[in-house]
Amino acid sequence: MSFSSTILVAATFVKELLQNMGWPEWLQLYIDSFSQWLDGVLKYWDLDYLEYLIWLFLPIFVAFILPIFLLLLIYASVIFLHCYGLRNRIREAYASSYWDGARTSIASFWDGVGLFWHGYEITGLENLPEEGPALIVTYHGTLPLDLYYVISKGILFKKRTIHCVADKFVFKIPGWGKMCKVFGMTPGTVDDCIKTLKDGHLLIIAPGGVREALFSNPVNYETIWGNRLGFAKVVIGADVPVIPMFTENCRDAFRTPRWGRRLFRPLYEKTRLPLCPIYGGFPVKMVTHLGKPLKFSLNSTPEEVKNQVETAVNNLICEHQILPGSIFRSLIQRIRKKRTPTKEQQQESTTIIPSISSTREDILAENGESPHKKQKEKRIKEEILMSELRPSNLEMATCPLLFGEEKYCCKNNEDENEENPCNNLNSSSTTSQ
Repeated sequence: MSFSSTILVAATFVKELLQNMGWPEWLQLYIDSFSQWLDGVLKYWDLDYLEYLIWLFLPIFVAFILPIFLLLLIYASVIFLHCYGLRNRIREAYASSYWDGARTSIASFWDGVGLFWHGYEITGLENLPEEGPALIVTYHGTLPLDLYYVISKGILFKKRTIHCVADKFVFKIPGWGKMCKVFGMTPGTVDDCIKTLKDGHLLIIAPGGVREALFSNPVNYETIWGNRLGFAKVVIGADVPVIPMFTENCRDAFRTPRWGRRLFRPLYEKTRLPLCPIYGGFPVKMVTHLGKPLKFSLNSTPEEVKNQVETAVNNLICEHQILPGSIFRSLIQRIRKKRTPTKEQQQESTTIIPSISSTREDILAENGESPHKKQKEKRIKEEILMSELRPSNLEMATCPLLFGEEKYCCKNNEDENEENPCNNLNSSSTTSQ
C-alpha cells in the first residue's frame, strides 16, 4: 500500500468514526465543520505531491530530530535518578554512598549507547591515575557526548567518578539539578575547581566552552580558547597534573550550520545565549585519546600553562583527526579502520604545532623558517642540480643534423685527443651541403 493510499484510508476512517459517534448538539456543529474541511482536503490536495515533499525533507527532519531524541535520553536519565532517589529516601543518611548504584546504572546505559551508536573506543585510559587528583583538559564538541562516554568508562573501569565543569546555563535547566549533584558537576569557578581537586577527585574541563562547541569550524577542528586562563590558575593553585584529551570525529557527529555560526555568533557574544541550531546525530566512529600527563612547576605562569596545554590538545588533533573533517569519512570508519601512519608520518606529527587556527606562515616562522626561505633553498638546489648536469666546454660540440639547429651534444671524454663523433657529423654535413 502506497503512502497516499494509506493517508486516504486513515482520513476516511477518522471521518466515519467522527460521524458515527454520538456527540452533544453544541459539539456536533464543530464535528460537521471538521468533516467538511476533511472532505475538501482529500478532494483538492495532491497526495502524491505531499508524499514527494515528505520523502524530500525526511533526511533534514531526521537530522534535526535526533538532537531532540538525545535530549529525551538525558531527561530519561534524570527521571531515573529522581525515581532512584525516591526509592532510597529511607537511606538518605547515607547520601555519600547510596548514589553509587545509580551512577553505575547510568554509566552502563551510556556506555552501551556509545558502543552501539558510535562504536566508541578510548585509548590512554591508563593515563588516568588510580587515586589522587588530575585535571583533564579537552576539546569541546558540538554536543559533549564524548564526556558522557569518558565519565562512564571512568566509573565502570576505573571505579572513579570524574567530576565535570559545566556552563552556568546548564544549572538553570529544569530538572537537571539532580544530575549535576550526582555526577559532581560544578559551575567552574577557580575556587570550586581547586577545592574539588584538593579533595582528591578527577576533574574534566573544556576551556573553549559553549563558544567552541557552537562556533568552532568543523573543517579544521579549531580551538577557540581565547584568553581563558581560569583552568591554568586551577592547575597552579591545586598543583595537579594535566591530561590532554581529544575525541576523534566529535564534530562530525553533531554540527552547527555555517549560516547559523555567522548569524548567532554576534548574538552570543552580547547575550551569552546558546541559540545556534544543531543538527546531526550521525553514527560516526568516535575514539577518545587521552595524552600523557603534563606536570608544571609552581613557578609557571598561567599563560605558560595555557599555551602548553593548548599545544598538547592541538597535537592530539593533528595526530588522530583526519582533516578536513568529513561526516561521510567518519561514517566509513565504522566499517574500515583508519590507516595507521608510517614512522615518518608519526615523526612529522610529533612536531609541536601551536594552534590549528595559525597560518602556515606563522608555523614556519616559529620553527625558524619562512616560505621565502623555502623557495630560495629550492631554487638553489635546482641550480646546483643543473650545474652538475651541464657539460663542460671540452665536452660540447654542434650537432645540426641531429637537432635541426645548432645545439650542444655531450660526451664524457676521458682522453681529450679522442675523436669526437659530433665533429664527424659536422664535417659530413658540410660536405653534403
